[in-house]
Amino acid sequence: MEGGLLLACRLVALASALSEQISGGCVRPHIYPPAVKHRLVRWTDKGTVTCASLIFLSTHRCQQCDQAFTTPSDLQIHQRVHTRENLNICDQCGKIFTRSSNLKSHQQIHTGMRPYSCDQCGAAFTALRTLKKHKHVHTGEKPYSCSQCGAAFSRYDYLKIHKRVHTGEKPYSCNQCGAAFTTLNTLKIHHRVHTGEKPYSCDQCGATFTTLSNMKIHHRVHTGEKPYSCDQCGATFTVYHHLKNHKRVHTGEKPYSCDQCAAAFTTINILKSHKRVHTGEKPYSCDQCGTAFARYDHLKSHKRVHTGEKPYSCDQCVAAFARYDHLKLHKRVHTGEKPYSCDHCGAAFARCDHLKSHQRVHTGEKPYWCDQCGKVFSQHSNLRNHQCVETVETVETEVTV
Repeated sequence: MEGGLLLACRLVALASALSEQISGGCVRPHIYPPAVKHRLVRWTDKGTVTCASLIFLSTHRCQQCDQAFTTPSDLQIHQRVHTRENLNICDQCGKIFTRSSNLKSHQQIHTGMRPYSCDQCGAAFTALRTLKKHKHVHTGEKPYSCSQCGAAFSRYDYLKIHKRVHTGEKPYSCNQCGAAFTTLNTLKIHHRVHTGEKPYSCDQCGATFTTLSNMKIHHRVHTGEKPYSCDQCGATFTVYHHLKNHKRVHTGEKPYSCDQCAAAFTTINILKSHKRVHTGEKPYSCDQCGTAFARYDHLKSHKRVHTGEKPYSCDQCVAAFARYDHLKLHKRVHTGEKPYSCDHCGAAFARCDHLKSHQRVHTGEKPYWCDQCGKVFSQHSNLRNHQCVETVETVETEVTV
């Protein structure tokens, strides 16, 4: 690594520099970038030092927590944590710092002062080190790489967080439900599930959100922005995971399968809706007529029966429809498309239900029967015509009598 410090360590050879006997050895070279300042070394109960922390060895050691420091002044500053003396306390939020310089940087959060600005994009920051990290966005520099998978990062703390993917470490846990997370920020966001806090609000419609990213996505409803596009058909989406789900239309991938009937689906939400076929659950009911539905979008479509709304109109004729899928079927009248064909005789149809009706000619199936005379029919329309004739004949008979 360019500009890095190459340290080939063999702990046995350094035993004379330490006040306790160090056991074990490591001959692996370690490269540490100059920006990473390992100022302290953690001593273990066996008196060993891990080579991953070893850049500077020192006997300036805290008697209370066994942390070691490179200089006596660093040790004195650290001891304020234990003695609570000469601490620097923020008078606005009460946060405590051992160094006055850290307090000064922190106070800029309250004043809004951001004295360090990027000369390329104008972004401003409270601390110089934060500006330096930001500049990696423009240079594309990613000096910190994972030794297990090769993933590279612009900041060392990002690499540390990434490593938890491999170790499975989740050091931040919720004190209310026990859920564990890899980052402190993710835990803070999770806490809002319990508190109900939604600190981010839309300035156009007032909708509130638990995260800034969700609010930004919501804004696209107002702007019409759809930044994610399919490279195969050009379809655009407001959210990236919607694009991922859409791509399965082209690949045919259906990763979510039902454990009761083996039906497979492109998204987990569609699978959840499907499972209601087996459970009979219909959680969405119409407040006007009480009809219940397994899916919310079906309820929305149904409500148009009451309102008369037909938001989907054909661009070739004046026909309008309450449901989008009905519009799609109608368009085949103009295109002549007939995607459903009979495997017995080759007859083609614009709709799947028309194909199913036709196939009864070959199978002889007659699922519709008259409850008055018992006659059976292969088509529902034939049953209705039959019932109308029976009704007319009954009326004529009564009139004659």
